[in-house]
Amino acid sequence: MFEVIFDTETKTFFDETNGNDPAKLGVSITSVYTRTLDKNLSEVEGKMQSFWEKDFNEMFKLFEKADRIIGFNSINFDVPALSPYLPSHWSKLKHFDILDSIKKTWGKRMSLDSLAKATLGSKKNDSGENAIKYWNEGTRESLAKLKKYCEMDVIITRDLYDYVLKNGVLRYKDFWNESHEIKLDFSYPKEKDEIQTSLF
Repeated sequence: MFEVIFDTETKTFFDETNGNDPAKLGVSITSVYTRTLDKNLSEVEGKMQSFWEKDFNEMFKLFEKADRIIGFNSINFDVPALSPYLPSHWSKLKHFDILDSIKKTWGKRMSLDSLAKATLGSKKNDSGENAIKYWNEGTRESLAKLKKYCEMDVIITRDLYDYVLKNGVLRYKDFWNESHEIKLDFSYPKEKDEIQTSLF
């Protein structure tokens, strides 16, 4: 299996675009972790790359090869945000959204950071608000911070995904700081052999 795990940062806030369409935000950077898995879904090799706007066509070649494209809130945010830059069939690729799976199972949304803290004992290294500020500053130092932040989100997404593959659950803490487990199944659908049987 060849997987792509990704995260996207934008150039502007929603309140600057007079709406809630991610396609109008502009994308500053997309970080991508590509990897190959063996038949047991264990990672054989992996590579982190980050792409600025001018390199998105090259990045898309990685997405096109993927058996699964993994993100967090990617179907509602990252995919539409990138849609102005990529071919029209981009949205039809094999996207797998962790948050979408959680919503279907648990009936509500939760943040990447809250899941990381409760499940992995780690946390995000910065915020999406700062990511936009780093882009607007445009210095070598600020863009390095932006790249580091985006790549860290990819690492957290990857680690949460792998945790479910191995353990079948994610953890989170509610308003009263009580721990809960969300049972999830991220395994690949098994291909059923189609056997043509005779009626006679």
